[in-house]
Amino acid sequence: MLRTALRNVLAHPARLAMTVLAVCLGVAFVSGTLVFADSSAAAHRAASSKNFAGIAVTVTPKSSLSATAADLRDTALDDALVQKLAGVPGVGAVRPAADGTATLAAADGSPLRTGTSRANLAAAYVPGTDGTDHRHPLVKGRAPARDDEIAVDTGTAAAGRFRIGDTVTLATTGPVMTKRLVGIVTTDDPRVSAGGTLTLFPMGTAQRLFATPGHYTSIDLSAAPGTAPAELTDRVTAVLPADRAEAVSGTAQAAQQAVLVDTLTRGYTKLPLVFAGVALFVGSFLVVNTFTMLVTRRTRDIALLRAIGASRGQVVRSVLAEAALVGLVASAAGFLLGLGVASALPHVLSTVEETLPDGPLVIGARSVVAALAVGVGVTVLAAWLPSRRAARIAPVEAMRSAGQAPSPARSRVRGAVGSALLALGAGLLVSLTGAKDASVGNLQNAMAGCALLAVAMIVLAPLLAGPVIRLTGRLTTRFGTVGHLARENALRDPRRTAATASSLMISTALVAGLAVVGHSTGQALDRQAAAGLRADYVIGTRDTTTGIDSAAVQRVAGTAGVRTAAAVADSTLVVGGKVRTVTGVDPATVGAVMKLDFVGGSVKGLGPGRIAVSESVAREHGLRAGGRLMARMGRSQEFRSYSVVGVYRDNPVAHDVLGAPADVQKNSFVPGSVQRILVRTEGGAVSKAMEGRLRAAVGNSPLLTVDDRARLVHEAAGAVGDLLTLMYGLLALAVVIASLGIVNTLAMSVSERTREIGVLRAIGMDRAGVRRMIRLESLTVAAFGTLLGLAGGVFCAWAVGALANGAVAQYAFTLPWGTLLLICAVSLAIGTVAAVVPARRAAALSPLEAVAEA
Repeated sequence: MLRTALRNVLAHPARLAMTVLAVCLGVAFVSGTLVFADSSAAAHRAASSKNFAGIAVTVTPKSSLSATAADLRDTALDDALVQKLAGVPGVGAVRPAADGTATLAAADGSPLRTGTSRANLAAAYVPGTDGTDHRHPLVKGRAPARDDEIAVDTGTAAAGRFRIGDTVTLATTGPVMTKRLVGIVTTDDPRVSAGGTLTLFPMGTAQRLFATPGHYTSIDLSAAPGTAPAELTDRVTAVLPADRAEAVSGTAQAAQQAVLVDTLTRGYTKLPLVFAGVALFVGSFLVVNTFTMLVTRRTRDIALLRAIGASRGQVVRSVLAEAALVGLVASAAGFLLGLGVASALPHVLSTVEETLPDGPLVIGARSVVAALAVGVGVTVLAAWLPSRRAARIAPVEAMRSAGQAPSPARSRVRGAVGSALLALGAGLLVSLTGAKDASVGNLQNAMAGCALLAVAMIVLAPLLAGPVIRLTGRLTTRFGTVGHLARENALRDPRRTAATASSLMISTALVAGLAVVGHSTGQALDRQAAAGLRADYVIGTRDTTTGIDSAAVQRVAGTAGVRTAAAVADSTLVVGGKVRTVTGVDPATVGAVMKLDFVGGSVKGLGPGRIAVSESVAREHGLRAGGRLMARMGRSQEFRSYSVVGVYRDNPVAHDVLGAPADVQKNSFVPGSVQRILVRTEGGAVSKAMEGRLRAAVGNSPLLTVDDRARLVHEAAGAVGDLLTLMYGLLALAVVIASLGIVNTLAMSVSERTREIGVLRAIGMDRAGVRRMIRLESLTVAAFGTLLGLAGGVFCAWAVGALANGAVAQYAFTLPWGTLLLICAVSLAIGTVAAVVPARRAAALSPLEAVAEA
């Protein structure tokens, strides 16, 4: 039986080619993603190890939650400690450091970014005995020596188009500074290679910016020959002030940094795996269809084997062995293609501004085993049903007929099972429409409901094929006899038609559902971005640790064309174990820049110890105007009782709680500062000139943003649009596999109907008519899958949208008619294009040879 399986594979390589290709594409994504993940992790570890090469121990200051900004700058790491550490036995060299963050400005004043990483690192250039800093080797220019000089890394210089001698605008946590670029360096820091920037200052300048004169943020120690890092760590720990400093080995730091950077980029390895699963799921329909048609075509062969003594189990094992051989070939090809996918993924990710460290491909046992297990496993599982169907055929019955229609009893069982699954899945989804809560449990229920609905549609598809195709077939019958023949060919075997259309149905449902949810969410974010806002401009901070000083607020208020400039301070409020956002506003000006709708009380009562809460907070804690609330604000360690002076409808600009500016600023993480300035212009004027004046008022700081309402709306919807674009691109793989399924089914169907086509040619049908018949048959199957996919996708999007309403208050279910029509057109076009090769093959058959074929 194994030799029979091998002979069958070798006898029909063309018929199995599409199956191999479909499984190959899915395996390629699985193995390629795993190889990419292993290679990326290894590159991160190598980069981190290289970055900390030669560092045995690093001494860092200890801090507590109650530490003030002054405490963090005035560390115990001073010159005296440097001298003390230099005398510790086993210390080879001491390298003090003063590190922090610095954001450079691009040509348009926006923050310079070389990638999606927001690591804007800054450090001191620390020359060794040879006058160079081994951690930052110079490639051009010289080291910064004066207070007005800096150096940057090669990636930053390229992104900002900086040249030696250029004046660079930057900011740390204070006012904007201008420095002259005197050097360009390289670095092995993976945080920089992952898309961050690096700015180097002279040591004295770095100490003033990030510590205090004579103090450091860390001290790196190298070990003398013969001294183990662990031993040196213990010796250093013994001489440190235990309450203000600690020692960490360089090995531990490299491991921690590698884990951090790997965590930031790990999400990009998960999404391809999800769509690899979708591709394999869709491809399984092609496998089922192919082996079903092969088994049907070899019914007489199987009957002969049964007649000479082969058991049902041997027939099943023969078909499964054939599937295993196909899966093995597909896995091997998919793994080789996966290596190309792994090599291409870093370049694909770089298009979304994510730079990964370079390194060789790491091919681990996990990737090889996964490729074989997935490819062979999916193919064998998909071929199990056809093998069972082949084993059930009685020898005499098989000799009599090459095709067996499903019995009425089996059709009734299929209908009962499919209807039950449909009721269960639809009922579960409908039950979620009143939840309006995007909790983990509800999301899991939504996924289960969608999965049950998909399985139900697959089970019921053969029963739905007849009524739906008869309905849609009215369009094909307008083409005359070839249209009637195309419809009847599609109805000849409903199970085959359903299996062929199911792959297109699943991919269409996914794309349609994403389109509906994405369109509805995008419109909701558009509305939410502008909801509650009267201001024409919002000036904000890019970093939560940075504030806007009061002088900048006064300059904005005095800018020509500004009617109202309201300073807004943001902090946190711990209420009942949950962290809420509290917004400090001036009752006198807040009405001019925010749309506040109070259902009880008013904003006028705000003051020290008095707050207003949103409806959601009031509902959760049973509050109303005149009530009291125990809460802890910002950096304060004590809970206090606040008087509730009003309750307002949920507002994305006002956040959860409104408080007095003095209370919020005093307890914010940047005491005395504000985080936003809401600007109302004269006559609602919005222009480039107005934006330029506002940027100038805040010192053109790259730490601050100046956005009008239109830009806020665009940015709110931009992330959703980018994600949907990526998902559509990956789902295109499922669509390609669906088209392969149609091509394969039609090609094998043409082979089965060789004599029939020959008879049609003999009685007068020309080649154009044969081609038209095959294309109309393909179009009929595609229309069937498209209609079911659209119905299922839109229904699931409607049900899941109720949960989105819990996360996005402005969410409302809306249909993107243009996108849905485009999906229909693309799906039908796929059906038409998929029929090109089978139609040409059918038209090329010689009438006499076709009729004579046994």
